[in-house]
Amino acid sequence: MPTNYKPFNIVEVRFKGSRKDFYVNHENLYLEMGEPVVVESPTGGYDLGHISLTGELVRLQIKKSWTKQEDIAKKIYRKPSEHDLAKWQAAKDLEWETMHRARTLALNLGLSMKISDVDYQGDKTKATFYYTAEGRVDFRELIKKMAEAFRIRIEMRQIGMRQEASRLGGIGSCGRELCCSTWLTDFKTVSTSAARYQNLSLNTLKLAGQCGKLKCCLNYELDSYMDALKDIPNNVDRIETQRGIAFLQKTDIFKRIMWFSHPGEESWMAISVDRVNEIKKLNESGQKPEELGMEMDEAPVDKDATFDYENVVGQESLTRLDDKNKKRKKSKGSRNKKGAKPVGAAKPAAGASSGAANESGKAPKRAGSAGGRGKPAEGRRKVSEGPGEPKAGPGKPTEGNKEKRGRRRPAGNKGKSAGDNAGQQT
Repeated sequence: MPTNYKPFNIVEVRFKGSRKDFYVNHENLYLEMGEPVVVESPTGGYDLGHISLTGELVRLQIKKSWTKQEDIAKKIYRKPSEHDLAKWQAAKDLEWETMHRARTLALNLGLSMKISDVDYQGDKTKATFYYTAEGRVDFRELIKKMAEAFRIRIEMRQIGMRQEASRLGGIGSCGRELCCSTWLTDFKTVSTSAARYQNLSLNTLKLAGQCGKLKCCLNYELDSYMDALKDIPNNVDRIETQRGIAFLQKTDIFKRIMWFSHPGEESWMAISVDRVNEIKKLNESGQKPEELGMEMDEAPVDKDATFDYENVVGQESLTRLDDKNKKRKKSKGSRNKKGAKPVGAAKPAAGASSGAANESGKAPKRAGSAGGRGKPAEGRRKVSEGPGEPKAGPGKPTEGNKEKRGRRRPAGNKGKSAGDNAGQQT
């Protein structure tokens, strides 16, 4: 900065809600954005706010608000002390309770008004009540009762629906915080013609904001639509051809395409704006073209698939997981069908278990044991001693096996008689 440069001595101070004002920094205090300061109050006493803008930007903001620098006379007193901050915080804690008590007093008096917010002054000597009403309200009796109840100076200020929404704040239908409570300072008039120019349906539920008025964002893109509408022809609701009269159904402002249809036909024909202007000139001269013209192709252009971090895993498909789960269930079902045993399959014979017992060294159960488990089934084939015939299983108690067991004399002590064993012991 130059050595002879003097900083701009006017700053912008922000208070509760969207209220802002300009103050003179006559003592040239070093102030930063968001720093609390004690400022002069227009009704006496002092107030506490936060710095919202400093430097040369304040000069531009003054020009934007149509304010003269000579008219700004309120001063910044000092930076707040701990006592000032504690007093200001105590005053802010009383605002919620004060608002509800004031609403009760207004209901008891039968006044048709809604008290939406209360703003205490920093020195806790004055409170401003903001209310909304459809017409004029005689609140003289209300002020007397509130002064007796709160023991402070009372100021009533009527605001509109949009000012109320800006003070209270909220989330709009777009998912973002309300424009009027964040950055929008001046409220311009919004009419239904702004919705008509943008080809929006005149549905009051969709066009109205939280304040009950038309949304301020309807004016944001209105200038772009007005520039694009300069090339769109007017008074072309119907054009004449040799085939008949065609009626306008739809207009795409930015693509410069207009759709027409003949009576009794369901299909629409997309025609360029230049062709519509030609037909309009022919109709004005008393001529009729044979057809509307070549229908424009509206087929989507095939683009090369470019995968990025958004759709690299196929996020555009919402049912991609359902299809995979169905394929897995089908594959599991086919496997179960292949490996399942038929319903009429024969159960393993009881001899199989006894054969396994023989291999482990245990004797099989004989026929006629308890429970009839050892009885041979009727119709079971007898095993012959011929070499070419199939042998019975190891655990099946057939008659041939019984005879062989009787003839067989195992080696060792098991085959000896009791007398022989006794002789060996002696």
